[in-house]
Amino acid sequence: MANKTITSPLGFRVGSASCGLKAGNALDIAVLVCDRPAATAGIFTTNKVFAAPVAICRERLVGGRAQALVVNAGNANACTGPTGLRDAEAMTTRLARCLDIEHKKVLVASTGIIGHRLPMPKVRTGIDDAVDNLSYSARAGRDFARAIMTTDRSPKMALRQIKIGRSTIRIAGVAKGAGMIAPNMATMLCFITTDAAISSALLKRLLKRSVDTSFNTITVDNHMSTNDTAIIMASGLAGNATLKTTASASKFAKALDGVCLDLALQMVSDGEGATKRMDVRVRGARSLADARTAAFAIANSPLVKCALFGSDPNWGRIVYAVGSCGVDCNQGRIDCKIGPVYVFRKGKPVAANTRRLAKIMAAKVVEFTVDLHMGQAQFRCYGCDLTYDYVGINAEYHT
Repeated sequence: MANKTITSPLGFRVGSASCGLKAGNALDIAVLVCDRPAATAGIFTTNKVFAAPVAICRERLVGGRAQALVVNAGNANACTGPTGLRDAEAMTTRLARCLDIEHKKVLVASTGIIGHRLPMPKVRTGIDDAVDNLSYSARAGRDFARAIMTTDRSPKMALRQIKIGRSTIRIAGVAKGAGMIAPNMATMLCFITTDAAISSALLKRLLKRSVDTSFNTITVDNHMSTNDTAIIMASGLAGNATLKTTASASKFAKALDGVCLDLALQMVSDGEGATKRMDVRVRGARSLADARTAAFAIANSPLVKCALFGSDPNWGRIVYAVGSCGVDCNQGRIDCKIGPVYVFRKGKPVAANTRRLAKIMAAKVVEFTVDLHMGQAQFRCYGCDLTYDYVGINAEYHT
């Protein structure tokens, strides 16, 4: 399929422009427009310090309908007080006037540096220019993905296509995020479009499920941002009978899960300075909470992350992380594997082929598995290594 961008589902146009929020005349503002008011749902950061756009979107999505959104990169419009709220509101009003639609049906998102006011004259010009560039094309979709990037090294897009009855339904997503990535919504902007006919209530339930099994399972640096936003819009133009809580809805949910997990893995693989991804599995926990806590204790451990960067099969760092995080465990029952190789069984080290372990650790994706043998619960999360470049990027981010 030629078009794998968020303009692939029927009824969506996007436009992007440069207004000077990023250096080098890079694309930094974008708009997404549906041909008609769409069933819409959103999930946002759980950080109690949240950006102005998050406040506006939460309020406007109570009714479950929207028709357009505007997003900028390079400035988070967070911790900017009442002025920031007015600026975010002004962005939606500007786009609404350009499109001749109700401004309450326009959403807004921002990403970038915290604590700086938006240069509104530039932003207004950028919105006008982005509207002038509106297009249903794949190229416009790719430009949108680039426009929302900050420290990302590459744009992140995903598409799934399913058949329900005689109708072909497309679900497409775009995301940004490379640093300040942590559970509880991760740190990201994610925009998903679909042409399915579906109620906003069901859309919200399915989005929450997908977020919980994707964006809430990744971590780069265990820091939660002020701007986390995931929004899905459904144009209803695919021609299917409105999805209910049936097998058809389950099929749609599985495809949505696939889009979100695809984007989430692209994000963690593109973590700031990252060279490798780790997939962490914890099994045999007494509860899901224990399994989750133990898995993230491994993925967030600076020592484990540094060992991953150095291709060092230092399994002791994995086991210690589990034992120190407060979950119910017994050292004498714990098993640990690096890839398919046992390195620790029933509380004792296992003599393993060091060359084979070194080869496993040198791969781009390395799997760590821990079995606590305490119960039936399990959890899987995803992380990345900690590199010199991560320190450099964040030491120089503000300046």
